[in-house]
Amino acid sequence: MKGIIALHTLLPFLLFSAILPLPFSAQPRNAKKPKTPYSDNNHHRLSSSAVFKLQGNVYPLGHYTVSLNIGYPPKLYDLDIDSGSDLTWVQCDAPCKGCTKPRDQLYKPNHNLVQCVDQLCSEVHLSMAYNCPSPDDPCDYEVEYADHGSSLGVLVRDYIPFQFTNGSVVRPRVAFGCGYDQKYSGSNSPPATSGVLGLGNGRASILSQLHSLGLIRNVVGHCLSAQGGGFLFFGDDFIPSSGIVWTSMLSSSSEKHYSSGPAELVFNGKATAVKGLELIFDSGSSYTYFNSQAYQAVVDLVTKDLKGKQLKRATDDPSLPICWKGAKSFESLSDVKKYFKPLALSFKKIMNLQMHLPPESYLIITKHGNVCLGILDGTEVGLENLNIIGDITLQDKMVIYDNEKQQIGWVSSNCDRLPNVDRDLEGDFPHPYATNLGIFGDRCPASYEETGCE
Repeated sequence: MKGIIALHTLLPFLLFSAILPLPFSAQPRNAKKPKTPYSDNNHHRLSSSAVFKLQGNVYPLGHYTVSLNIGYPPKLYDLDIDSGSDLTWVQCDAPCKGCTKPRDQLYKPNHNLVQCVDQLCSEVHLSMAYNCPSPDDPCDYEVEYADHGSSLGVLVRDYIPFQFTNGSVVRPRVAFGCGYDQKYSGSNSPPATSGVLGLGNGRASILSQLHSLGLIRNVVGHCLSAQGGGFLFFGDDFIPSSGIVWTSMLSSSSEKHYSSGPAELVFNGKATAVKGLELIFDSGSSYTYFNSQAYQAVVDLVTKDLKGKQLKRATDDPSLPICWKGAKSFESLSDVKKYFKPLALSFKKIMNLQMHLPPESYLIITKHGNVCLGILDGTEVGLENLNIIGDITLQDKMVIYDNEKQQIGWVSSNCDRLPNVDRDLEGDFPHPYATNLGIFGDRCPASYEETGCE
């Protein structure tokens, strides 16, 4: 459940992006401070990274997912990765309304509800009017996504196993949502995934919780392959030593996603009249969304440049708002990219800092054999002046969100293979870091709480 509003009937299912969470309330009380299993003395010993293989694509699936083992004994859940939100949640057997999975694949709470006085409960509510009648009451949550899809449920704590690149295997208890009431807007079928892995920078995110336990640096990154799949990582072990372009994060106390700017739109190496764009990096959105003014500028520039070329508007293709067809059906972007000029986003605060967008970063080939513009009008779908950098633009780039240095970085990358791994390890996702998706499921938990494991 992620991404931006799906406007078109042939999009495979509804996607969401939690860039507009509901204005929930929260009043910090005398919350119990959880015991930490690791002291400052061994922080650097345990600080490492975990990597996870991704599945999915921009088109036709429209999403990228990761599989996580949760609970003990562990159970596998496929979750949409979403840097536009921080709350992770899974469909919950409570019972469950609006769930897409059969009951035996739902998460079942087991006396592990987070209490409403817990400090983490306050992190999922935005205002100070949160009502906690009794300290023993469960912590409710509700998150509404940009297209008005939503998840309602309670917070729980459970084990999520991680296998780190330094060889350690740990199984901390972390908090996440158990969603028992999901709503989807529009006429499309709901996503078939089990929930959302929120990668945002709020304190309730799994990333922040792992960092607070001293397990990882407060860094997360992803590499989405245009061929499908890719990888996700927590920690800083996989960051290349050179070649990364860094720009500062824009900070806001009420937002839990990653944004940067201002940026200027560049077309074919030349500056345009589109300036001052603040950009949200959102792995939960299939496509890129600009405000109406910037969107129309892109459409005008591309359309004007295509005059006299062997492309005509394909008004009968409902895949996306603007599509073109050729004399014969296109099989891949390599057939058409010669007709289109590169775009770029230039971050003016730093000289020569740009995010380059070749045609592959803003076009798709549909099942009808046409080429379509993967930049959409965000104002038209209710995003007002927000500008979203979605998966289509993030493809074939390693994108790093460094919350410690408050910066976002990217570099062109082969997302089908992990960088900076031991050369003696074999395969596209070498053992032991990714063959089991960065997690394990058959060992006793290493944790500060009793587990009953023998």
